[in-house]
Amino acid sequence: MKKFLLVITVISLFWSQSPVSARTLSHPPIPEETPGIEKVAIVVLKDARNEQRIKKMIDQNPDLQIRHTFNQAFNGFSVIGKQSALQSLQKIESVSSVSPVNTYHVHSDDNIKLIGGIKARGYYDRDNQRLTGKGVKVGVIDTGIDYNHPDLRRSYGGGHDLVDNDKDPMETKAARGQGTLHGTHVAGIIAANGRIQGVAPEATIIAYRALGPGGSGTTEQVIAAIEQAIKDKVDVLNLSLGNNVNGPDLPISMALNKAVEKGITAVTSSGNSGPNIWTVGSPGTASKAISVGASTPTMKVPFLNIGGREIRLDLLQGSKDWEFDRSYELIDGGLGHPEELKNAEGKMVLVERGELTFTDKAVHAMEAGAEGIIIFNNTQGRFFGNLDSGVPIPAAALSKEEGEELKRDINEGRHLARTNIIEERDILADFSSRGPVTSTWEIKPDIVAPGVAINSTIPGGYLPLQGTSMAAPHVAGACAILKQAHPEWGPEQIKAALMNTAKLLRNTDGETYRTYEQGAGRIQLDKALRAETLVLPASLQFGKFQIADRLHEHSSFITIENISEKTQTYSFSAPYKEQGINWEIPMAFQLNPGDKKKVEIKMSADPTLLKKKIHDGYLLMKAGAESIRIPYLYVLEEPDYPRVMGFGLGKGDKPGTYRYEVYLPGGAEEFGIAMFDSESLRFMGFLDWKRNAGKGQLLQEIPADKLPGPGLYLAKVFAKKAGKEDWIETYLFVRPDGQLGDPDPSANKRTTQSK
Repeated sequence: MKKFLLVITVISLFWSQSPVSARTLSHPPIPEETPGIEKVAIVVLKDARNEQRIKKMIDQNPDLQIRHTFNQAFNGFSVIGKQSALQSLQKIESVSSVSPVNTYHVHSDDNIKLIGGIKARGYYDRDNQRLTGKGVKVGVIDTGIDYNHPDLRRSYGGGHDLVDNDKDPMETKAARGQGTLHGTHVAGIIAANGRIQGVAPEATIIAYRALGPGGSGTTEQVIAAIEQAIKDKVDVLNLSLGNNVNGPDLPISMALNKAVEKGITAVTSSGNSGPNIWTVGSPGTASKAISVGASTPTMKVPFLNIGGREIRLDLLQGSKDWEFDRSYELIDGGLGHPEELKNAEGKMVLVERGELTFTDKAVHAMEAGAEGIIIFNNTQGRFFGNLDSGVPIPAAALSKEEGEELKRDINEGRHLARTNIIEERDILADFSSRGPVTSTWEIKPDIVAPGVAINSTIPGGYLPLQGTSMAAPHVAGACAILKQAHPEWGPEQIKAALMNTAKLLRNTDGETYRTYEQGAGRIQLDKALRAETLVLPASLQFGKFQIADRLHEHSSFITIENISEKTQTYSFSAPYKEQGINWEIPMAFQLNPGDKKKVEIKMSADPTLLKKKIHDGYLLMKAGAESIRIPYLYVLEEPDYPRVMGFGLGKGDKPGTYRYEVYLPGGAEEFGIAMFDSESLRFMGFLDWKRNAGKGQLLQEIPADKLPGPGLYLAKVFAKKAGKEDWIETYLFVRPDGQLGDPDPSANKRTTQSK
C-alpha cells in the first residue's frame, strides 16, 4: 500500500447532522496497533499502598515493570508493558484507572504595571516588609532554569531534574539536543530581580526540569515533579505547559488537584489552541488549579489599509515595530524564496507560510531590499510566531483568509497600502484557549493575564515571547505577593481574591467576552490586595439540564467572608432575564468583621424553552462599595458538537515537511485521513491514522516523501466515537511537478457528514 501526504491550499468547513451526499466513501478499518509494542501507563489506585504491595500486585505478570510509584500527588504508579498486559490491570479491584502516558509541551514592563504589580510594591506585610514575594517559595515545573542568569541568581533556591534524575535543573543546552529557554523566561516573569524585575522579585524559585530537549516531557515526569514539589512544601506552583486534551480526569489534573488540597496554590496555562470553544487542555482543566488565559498588554497595533479596508497585523516576536508614514506598494512574494523576491526593493512583500522558517523569509525579503514582510497562514486561522534572530525590517502575520484576500487585491491591481497605528490593550489573544471543560462543564480559564510580547529572561539574555505560558507566571507571581500579605490564606482564598477583583474584558466590538473565554477577567493585583470581601468558590457551575426533566432546579452554594475591619452589607442582583430561566437569590444581609456566611443560589429552568446549548453570564453581588461579579455556566443536554472539525493541511515550517491540524472536540476512538481516487472513488490508503486520540487540537508533521503522484484525490477526514462517525471531505490536487496546487473549483466539494 502506498504511503503519501497531500496538501491543500483552501479549506472551508460545513457541518450537518444529516448526510448531505448519497455517495458513500468506504474505507477498510484503520490498521491494528502492533501488539508487541511496549507502552507506559499511569495506574491510579483506590487506596494507598506501599511499594512492596504494588510490586506484589504486578509480579504475577512478567510483561509488566514498575517505573515510578506515587503517594503525594495521588496513590498509584507508572508501569511499562505490552498493551495486553496493561489492559489486564483494569480487572484488578484495587485499580481505579489506567491511563496512557501523554506528552506535554511548553505552551509557547508595562505588563507588570497593567496588572497592578508596580502598585503592589507600595504595600507592606504584617512585618512592615514591602510586598515583593519575600519568603514565598514558587515551584516552576518547566524546561529548567538558567540559574546563572544575573537576573535570577538571587531568586534561585535549588531544584530537581526529573528528566535526567538529578538535582541540576539547568535548561537543555543546544549541544545536548534541542536547546530550551522556556523555563528561564517563565521564572523571570515571576521573580527576575536585576535588569528587569518580575511580579514578585524577591520570591524564591524552586525549579523542576520535567520537560527536556525541545520542550516536551511525559505525564510521568510532570507528575514526578508535582510529587517533589509537594515534598518540598512550595507555596505556589506554576505549570506553563499542557496538551490539547480537554478533560478533567487526566492523571496530571488529578495530581494537581491533590497538590492544591495539600495547600499549594497551583497555576496553569490554559493552552494556545484558541480561539475556538472547547480548546482548553490539561492541566488547565484541573478544577482546583487557577487556569490562565492570555490577554494583551498595552500595544501599538498596526492596521494595513488597502482599498478602504483595514486589516490587523500581528507582529512576529522579535520583529521591529511596523511604523510607516507613507503608502508602499504591496507585492506577492510567493513563499519567500530569493527568486520570488526580485522586484521587492522599496516595497512591502506578502508571502505564504511554509517551506522556509519565518526568519529565512524575513532575511530573504531584507536582502531583496523590501521595507517589510507580511506572512499569511497556510491553514485556517491566525498564527503567532517568533523570529530566531534580529532582522532590520518589520515582519507581521495574517490569517490564511486575510492573506488570500490581499493576494486577490494585488492580482486585481490594488497595490498601494498604508499603515495606521492603533493603541490597544486588554483584548483576548486569539491563540488563548477557551473552555468550557467537557463532562464537568466547568468554566476555564478562571482568569486572564498579559501573554503577548512579554519580555523576560532567557539563557544569555532577554527575549519577548507570547503565549498563555507567559500569562500564567504573571498570576503565579501575584499569588506569591498575596501569600506574603496573607500567610494564613490557602489556595482557595488566593484564587478567590484574584477572581473577585478581576476586570471584565470586552472585545473590539465592545461586547463582554464569554465566561468560558476570560473566566472572571484580567487580574488586578493591587485591587486583590485591597479586597474586603471574599466569595468562595469564585465561579458557579449549575451542571447539565436534560430536556426530559421538564422543569429542572439546580443549586449552587457560595461562602461570603468579610475580611475587612468594618461591618459590610451584601446584596445580589439577578442576572439578565432569559426565557425559561428563573433565579432565586438571597436577601440582603450584613456581616461583621471576620464573619462568614454560606448562601444558596437557585436556578430553575424549563429546558423546552431554552434555545441555546450553553448558557453563561455573571451574577453581581454588591459588597459595601465594591461590586463582585461571579461567573456562572450551565449547559442543555450534552452540547452537540461534531466529532471532527477545523481540518487544515499545509507545508511545514521546515523544508521537506508538511503538517496537518484538526480539532477533535470529544476525542476519537478512531481517527484517520482516508484517500480515494477522485474518479473511481477507489480507496488508495491512509494518509495518517490514530487510535484513542485525545480531545482537542491534533497537530501532526509528516515527511514530504509521503506525497503521492500527480493527480486529483478525494480525502475523507473522519473521527469515530461511541458508535458515531463524523467526517469531512475535500479534494486535494498534486501538480505534475510534485507541488500542490488548487483543484478545479467546480470539483472542490467540501462537506462534513455524520452517521
